[in-house]
Amino acid sequence: MFVKKIGIDLGTTNTLVFIPRKGIIINEPSVVAISVLDSKVIAVGNEAKEMLGRAPDSIIVAKPLKDGVIADYRVTEAMLRYFIRKAIGKAGIFKPEVLISVPAGITSTERRAVIEATMNAGAKAAYLVKEPVLAAIGAKIPINNPSGSMILNIGGGTIEVAVISLGGIVNAASARVGGNKIDSSIVDYIKKKHGLAIGERTAELIKMAVGSAIKLPTEEKISVRGRDLASGYPKTIELSSNEVTEAIQEQLREIIQTVKTVLQDTPPELCADIMDKGIVISGGGALLKNVEILVTRITGVPARLADDPLLCVARGAGVVLDNLDIYKRNVMGKR
Repeated sequence: MFVKKIGIDLGTTNTLVFIPRKGIIINEPSVVAISVLDSKVIAVGNEAKEMLGRAPDSIIVAKPLKDGVIADYRVTEAMLRYFIRKAIGKAGIFKPEVLISVPAGITSTERRAVIEATMNAGAKAAYLVKEPVLAAIGAKIPINNPSGSMILNIGGGTIEVAVISLGGIVNAASARVGGNKIDSSIVDYIKKKHGLAIGERTAELIKMAVGSAIKLPTEEKISVRGRDLASGYPKTIELSSNEVTEAIQEQLREIIQTVKTVLQDTPPELCADIMDKGIVISGGGALLKNVEILVTRITGVPARLADDPLLCVARGAGVVLDNLDIYKRNVMGKR
């Protein structure tokens, strides 16, 4: 079967690829390993992530996207080429049409960079759609209704909050805070409080295992291994879930402040709709335990997690691909 259309959720942390009638066929880290000697791509995705923090000087392991946008054009192009080829298979002789998610606050220069990288990676045409719109569609929010819906999409590099009505974004705000900044804050906290150096991969594992957006009455604990900054030797400490909550307070405050900013600028009629329906939370950051409780507690607006929050943007891309005519007002950058 020839693959004619591909939807890509191009994330700072993970890239997901959707093919109509097949669903999500690729979900791999947005990581590329490059040889220093000849600048060749050695590995992409899962294989490259395994090299993070373990590679010799002859190999650079890079994350080509920063804060939701392209930081390294050449490496992003190589990564897109890998994912497109993997999606269409070795026998793919036709160039596919590719739909890619981009942050709502993307500049025209950044938009051009995504289109160029996608076309050079082997696409016949490149369509761009704003991430909050795709997240809302993937979360099964009826965005074309004359009623306000609010989506909070917490990605690896950015968080985006948008109020959507009649098929378009009425009001939106984004902040360059997400899963990666949360991981970095855990690394810094453990360094300052426990004198232990750990990598960001370890921080991510800690976050997934015991991280919580609110302090828990019954603490969970985890053993953490790293390098003692005083002696330089390996050392193991015990870390509690409430310590992780304390470590990520600044990032959580920024997320809540962005939600408040959007609510304050939203027309009263749409605010009433949002109070009825609640805020829907999507993205990988929605997997942080109790994040919906924190949002509800501080804003006073009920919040809930979307089904499979990590897959919302990719699923939304699939729906738009199947119904390009219906969603054409949201599609940018055809070429």
